[in-house]
Amino acid sequence: MSFAAPPAVLAALVANPALSGAELARRLGLSRAAVWKQIEGLRAAGLPVTAQAGVGYRLETPVELLDGKAIAAELAPAQRSRLGDLAVHWQLDSTNSALLRRAGGDRRDNLVCLAELQTQGRGRRGRAWHLPLGGGLAFSLLKRFECGLAGLAGLSAAVGVVLVQALADCGIDGARLKWPNDVTVADRKLAGILIELGGDALGPCHAVIGIGINLRLDPEAAVGQPWTDLATLAGGVAPSRNRLAGHLLARLLDALAVFAEHGFPAFAEAYADHDALAGRPVRVLAPGGDRTGTACGVDAGGALRIRTAEGECRVDSGEVSIRLDDR
Repeated sequence: MSFAAPPAVLAALVANPALSGAELARRLGLSRAAVWKQIEGLRAAGLPVTAQAGVGYRLETPVELLDGKAIAAELAPAQRSRLGDLAVHWQLDSTNSALLRRAGGDRRDNLVCLAELQTQGRGRRGRAWHLPLGGGLAFSLLKRFECGLAGLAGLSAAVGVVLVQALADCGIDGARLKWPNDVTVADRKLAGILIELGGDALGPCHAVIGIGINLRLDPEAAVGQPWTDLATLAGGVAPSRNRLAGHLLARLLDALAVFAEHGFPAFAEAYADHDALAGRPVRVLAPGGDRTGTACGVDAGGALRIRTAEGECRVDSGEVSIRLDDR
């Protein structure tokens, strides 16, 4: 396991209500200019640091830094024994990219990567995905499978089920699954899933499972769609990031072992219980042309079923985006 330390100024502000620039410099053995540079870096990363005359610098909202030991403490002994590695980084291009780089050389299973900051975070279809410092959870896990790539059909939907269950463990109820890869509450996006595959088409293969969760976003955040965050849903105080990461990891380790043996059908009933689209009019935006109809759940491979005027059709997750049809 490897755990990267945050900048010294941030660690000091997390541990103290307020500290002056002079006190920070004294405690940390830095110049005032070096303290100011770190403060500006934190602000640029999206962390609101305020300065008040006679009081000093303080964090506008509490920040819980990622703690690998606290995350691992949420695992049962059997789960811990299956964990290949748990790495917490201060900054990466993206947690998915970090594990994709390790996929060929590190043959261990269940490699986990988290980061406080991502400089090139991304979602489906290459879209940029950003979270402010301390404002969310960026989590990735590399899982190896003996089957070929076709055997991973429905993996994103199964991971969605696990994510909803982990949120419920931490007191967040009402989360729903918006096919293909979003978790929503009241049709507002709370979290997203990005799965990137590699290996042999006939097996073995691997999947890097990326999960991003909104913890506390700026009300003016330009997300591009209706959104919510854990702090809002929990009445202003978000659940512990480390506890959530630990519960998510514990459930994933168990669920992925089940998926490797039984595939998506083992998760189909739970998916239906949390389906945000079933029975609702939808519009499918696809390269081959738009389709409108009524969502009818997902099939045994996790594909979306839609009832249209021409009959029922199935839509593959890699080809479309979904928008609720409000017309």
